[in-house]
Amino acid sequence: MSSEPSVTALLARVRDGDATAVDQLIPLVYDQLHRLADIAFRNEQPGHTLQPTALLHEAFLRLFSGETPAFADRAHLLGIAARVMRQILVDHARARRAQKRGSGVRLQLADPGEVSDPFDDVLDLNDALRKLGEEDPRLVELIEMRFFAGMTAEEIAESGHESVHVVRHTLRYAQAQLRRIFAASRDPR
Repeated sequence: MSSEPSVTALLARVRDGDATAVDQLIPLVYDQLHRLADIAFRNEQPGHTLQPTALLHEAFLRLFSGETPAFADRAHLLGIAARVMRQILVDHARARRAQKRGSGVRLQLADPGEVSDPFDDVLDLNDALRKLGEEDPRLVELIEMRFFAGMTAEEIAESGHESVHVVRHTLRYAQAQLRRIFAASRDPR
């Protein structure tokens, strides 16, 4: 991956309407965006009809067709790409659920070695994230950057000009809030 300034400079040129900048940007961010797609599929069941490369290409089309995006830097691009990929997975799961075959998607927000999360379906997770976003949109951004974009706590801290310790603490808090929201949605009372 190239250095941050060249990606940031290309993103500025894209914002300014330079069509050639997108062509130069793609090779610089493709591998990292493909890694995001792979992360989104790490808990997929075999035989899923959507594959990481198709997810990446669909996300890229949504990001760069239509209105010119206004990404501030690499971290902003990755965060938005993670959100777009999440939405594509949600749309795909909804379409599959409508066909009464189930979504075929399993998600886990816990890092390896941590207690697993209760989210078996991207739609459950999306509902919980939507509710969490009503309470605190920043928590959703952190979850998307860490678990959908695969960014480390250090990268998130750098992009938000925060302490790594604060980011780690806030991520644990966001996960706890998601579990609370999910448990409340499952409570029959």
